[in-house]
Amino acid sequence: MTDVAAWPAASSAMAPVPYRVRARSVENFESATVWLEPIEQRVASPLPGQFMMLYAFGVGEIAMSVSGVPSSADGTIAHTIRSVGAVSKALHDADAGTVVGVRGPFGTDWGLESCVGRDLVIVAGGCGLAPVRPVIVQALARRSGFGRVVLVAGSRTPEQFLFRDEAEGWTQNPRLDAELIVDAAGPGWQWQIGLVTEPLRRLTVDPRRTTAMICGPEPMMRFSALALMEHGLAANDIRVSLERNMQCGIGWCGHCQLGPLLLCRDGPVVGYDVAAPLLQVKEL
Repeated sequence: MTDVAAWPAASSAMAPVPYRVRARSVENFESATVWLEPIEQRVASPLPGQFMMLYAFGVGEIAMSVSGVPSSADGTIAHTIRSVGAVSKALHDADAGTVVGVRGPFGTDWGLESCVGRDLVIVAGGCGLAPVRPVIVQALARRSGFGRVVLVAGSRTPEQFLFRDEAEGWTQNPRLDAELIVDAAGPGWQWQIGLVTEPLRRLTVDPRRTTAMICGPEPMMRFSALALMEHGLAANDIRVSLERNMQCGIGWCGHCQLGPLLLCRDGPVVGYDVAAPLLQVKEL
């Protein structure tokens, strides 16, 4: 286990703050959620949609979206991590008591405060459900502050669905219009089969008072945004979360550049009016 006393003081945005894994929960065969609690110092509380830089001691550092923002005075932050490389595997496998480094929060957020009084349409595909989960949780906690709240969450298969039990509970919540959908399913799946764009095309919305938030693979976000624009939503009322290779988190290294944007600073959440022309350029 890492010696916390040996960690340098977090005197700059590049110095990680030591956090301890309080608990770990397996979400599916490739993803797990870890709850990180501060040991002494703590970082500022992230907003839904922002990301942190997580450091696995002796392995490396990666950007990771926040799947659960602190809701109590203890400062615990949740990250849902898919094991796809050396660093993500180390963080995914971290047992309770493991010390990791945390920097952040970084980037733009979903801007939930600007949506008070409006209808919300939340669209998530695959791992994209993790960054929008805090929006769902907070919208339900402050339900009277919003109009209609719609969730369309999709995955390739039921086995890959994140937060499966919680998502099934959302479908039973009368304060939320939730639909779950998978590309392919076997026996026991009682929800829809297909693409997330299919329920979006059937959706009835008031474009004058609706804000949409979309997170998932880029093709899914493009087609979901187009489906909503067919209902009359303006591109600047559709927010998407873009992902690139973020290495510093503060706009120094340039690895996350997308056209004129540095996504660690100018994103990851941007309006679709900003994202659409950038996503049409293959080289970007």
